[in-house]
Amino acid sequence: MHGSGPSKPLHMNIDSTHITGNGTLGRYILLPGSDGRAAEMAKRLQDVKIIEHNRRHNFYLGHIVENGQKIDIGIMSSGMGCPSMDIIATELLQIGARRIIRVGTAGSLQPKTIRVGHIVVPTAAVRDEGTSRHYIDPSIPVLSSLDFLDVTRRVAKEKGLERKLSLGLVHTKDSLYAREFGQGPLVEKNKVYMDHLKAAGVLASEMECAQLLTLIQNADYAARGEDTEGPGVRGGAILAIVGDDDPFTDNTQLVSDTVNATIDFGYHVIAAWAKGDSKWF
Repeated sequence: MHGSGPSKPLHMNIDSTHITGNGTLGRYILLPGSDGRAAEMAKRLQDVKIIEHNRRHNFYLGHIVENGQKIDIGIMSSGMGCPSMDIIATELLQIGARRIIRVGTAGSLQPKTIRVGHIVVPTAAVRDEGTSRHYIDPSIPVLSSLDFLDVTRRVAKEKGLERKLSLGLVHTKDSLYAREFGQGPLVEKNKVYMDHLKAAGVLASEMECAQLLTLIQNADYAARGEDTEGPGVRGGAILAIVGDDDPFTDNTQLVSDTVNATIDFGYHVIAAWAKGDSKWF
């Protein structure tokens, strides 16, 4: 899949020239769920350029400088849910993206230990959605890239965030209101399922990771088949916990602080990741 498809994406106003940067590697791509958050994240970049789109899948180009190293970054909203993530991430991969991080929000499934204010980094995703099943069989797990996980763990230790950050399984769902909020005639069935996830140790629930990890996993396999010594395709997610006992806390300041801390952590991860990727720069 990587590098294949239309020469120009169908759902964004960019092409492969906008992904270039960081030598032969390409830009690090951050995917929040909304354009508002993408715009907020872009305030941390230097020399920002915005390529607008009528569906608000605007692309923000810029860079950060870490220890004298310029690191090129692109930011775009994935939209909500796996079908939207499928379109955006697929088209980014088709035009050459090789490093993608979802920076979003999730609700805790382990409120005794993971509270609003915490950050969860998925090691893998429970595929309780339909989109990824059009790509690979439901029995096949989807994992975050191991080098991404190594970097997040190291950065958390360096920044003193070990008590605020958890690595583990997350749940990706299609329906927020039925699965999590208990609406509709299948309320009892959904409750049993969610209780099962909690008992199985799943850390948090959200709506996009499974498809992103599916696409990255497939694209990396294809890229390694073409060039075993190349940079491959890597990625994962960093999730701000915005609900615990209640699905969404009413403490808006705490939510804002958590989201900002998660964004900052994402930039620290990119800076550390770029050190390991420096041979491609």
